[in-house]
Amino acid sequence: MNQDDEDKLRDENDFSGGVRGKHHEAYRKGTNVVILDRDVAEVFKDSAAVNRALRAIAQVARDHAGSIASR
Repeated sequence: MNQDDEDKLRDENDFSGGVRGKHHEAYRKGTNVVILDRDVAEVFKDSAAVNRALRAIAQVARDHAGSIASR
């Protein structure tokens, strides 16, 4: 960190009531962030829509794998 990076906070930014590590446990459990391409994001407007589609694809993959194994 150089001298120019120091003391850039504005006076109105008051972190005196902040809690260190408040979200640590949630992040420790893991997060999955996926960046959708614009054309995909136009179809899947929120995480619930993405999750429904991926669950459907996962079910098809499981069914397909099961049908191959039973041959």
